Amino acid sequence: MDTILILERLDRLEKLLIGSKEVLTFDEASDYTGISRSYLYKLTASGRIPHSKPNGKMLFFEKSKLVEWLLQNRRKSKNEIEAEAIAYTFRNKRS
Repeated sequence: MDTILILERLDRLEKLLIGSKEVLTFDEASDYTGISRSYLYKLTASGRIPHSKPNGKMLFFEKSKLVEWLLQNRRKSKNEIEAEAIAYTFRNKRS
C-alpha cells in the first residue's frame, strides 16, 4: 500500500474514534473543533470555554458542552427574521 493512502486511512480511523468519545483531551478538542491549540489554550486560560482540569494539569473537554459552546450566539436566517416580522405585524395590527 502507498504510504499516503495508509496515512489517510489512519487519519480517518482516528477521527472515527474521536467521534465516539464523550470526553476529549486538549489535542482531540482542538482537532474536533478546528480551533488552533494556541487559541484553545487562551480560551481555557481565560475561562471562556467549558473544560475540566481534574488533576490540576491536563485539560479535558466534554464533547456535548463543546458543541453547545460552538453553537452559542446563533444568528437567525433572513427567512426566520422575515417570518417573525410578519407574525409580529399580524399580532400587533391595529384596527
